Amino acid sequence: MAQKKTIRATTGEPTILIVDDHPVARAGVAAIIGAANCGRVVGHADGAKVAMEMIERLRPHLVILDLSLGDKPGLEVIKDLRAAQTDTAILVLSMHDEQIYAERAIRAGARGYVMKSQAANDIIYAIAEVLAGRVYVSHAVSSRLLSHLAGRPKAGSKLSLDRLTDRELEIFELLGQGRSVKQIARLLHLSGKTVEAHREHIKEKLDMGSSSELLRLAILSSAAGHV
Repeated sequence: MAQKKTIRATTGEPTILIVDDHPVARAGVAAIIGAANCGRVVGHADGAKVAMEMIERLRPHLVILDLSLGDKPGLEVIKDLRAAQTDTAILVLSMHDEQIYAERAIRAGARGYVMKSQAANDIIYAIAEVLAGRVYVSHAVSSRLLSHLAGRPKAGSKLSLDRLTDRELEIFELLGQGRSVKQIARLLHLSGKTVEAHREHIKEKLDMGSSSELLRLAILSSAAGHV
């Protein structure tokens, strides 16, 4: 027998699902939401698989999503949600540099991007904006997006990591986390040869002379919060 879906209430306070693989981070976001009374947290998920199941069952108005999940990159989760044609809005709350990831997240289908280093009031405002149907990004990211749309990117604003595709950036991030080619292949459901080919493309785009040089850069970038 098919499992009966939970039907979202059309009135009352907005419902929110928090997706983050760190329990302390989930608890912190829930506390911010509770203190501000800006929604009702209906669930927590520590990975993509559980999150997708809970979204299907609970149909929350908003998902607050971290990009670094143990079982699947956050950008892929955003794309999966959009492919599922759910009307659940997505707000990314991440430690990753917004200058590198915000535009990609919005392009993938998120409605907002806020960094974990921002003040609680900024997070609350971002939640309110996304729940109201608007897009939230910081002023710096907004200016950059508008410059791109106008065809006039600011001089010197293009970061070297911007040259990477979403998939290449995911692999670069995983390399920085110390994952092996085999582990990356399993996580992204790719062959080892495909991952190695992507790694070679990344080396070329970042002008790295060797795989060890690329690995050092990936680790340094990860430690600095750039990926």
